[in-house]
Amino acid sequence: MSPRGRFITFEGLDGTGKSTQIEKLAKALRGRGVPVVVTREPGGTAAGETIRHIILDSATSGLSPLAEMALMFASRAQHIQEVIEPAMTEGKTVLCDRFTDSTEAYQGGGRRLGGETVLELHRILCGDLRPDLTILLDSDVAASVERARRRNLKRSSRNENRFEQESRNFFARVRSAYLAIARREPERVVVVDARGTPAATHAQIVDAVFRKLRLRAR
Repeated sequence: MSPRGRFITFEGLDGTGKSTQIEKLAKALRGRGVPVVVTREPGGTAAGETIRHIILDSATSGLSPLAEMALMFASRAQHIQEVIEPAMTEGKTVLCDRFTDSTEAYQGGGRRLGGETVLELHRILCGDLRPDLTILLDSDVAASVERARRRNLKRSSRNENRFEQESRNFFARVRSAYLAIARREPERVVVVDARGTPAATHAQIVDAVFRKLRLRAR
């Protein structure tokens, strides 16, 4: 039987370079012979991708905060059952773009629903599954949001800019919630300064992940 795999999540505001850094890390790990599965939230499954469209499309601007949070957890519960748990059972390392920390930051902090409700739903619906390591990419709020808006304008195939329409105060609350999570769980969450070059950010991430997985840097 293969040893159970690891679960590593990436968190942060949109525009901090999460997708780029996940792919860089996946390449580095595969180069060391580590089997890797890359996935994302909301999404990761057929049902999850449908939910992702509902949550992120600007046409659903009237979605209530509670409905938004419920949809996030519906996607997550399916994602755990269909992708994350099977991959870890097979001994693979799962790299996930967002997990419950995002819900605590965006809905709990940004939407002011509070973290306690998020954590209780996580316990009930997700079996209290915890990442082995979380990389929190931290950057300036204004720069991150502007980068995310420019990125979404280039996407002609889909509209995922609903959150980018929120106010600067909203994203400030999200960032504050993320940093509060990091202070609460320093053994799990590693805060990485994403203001530098992608190469510099990648170096910080590789150092944290290789230490967690007990891999020697070359």
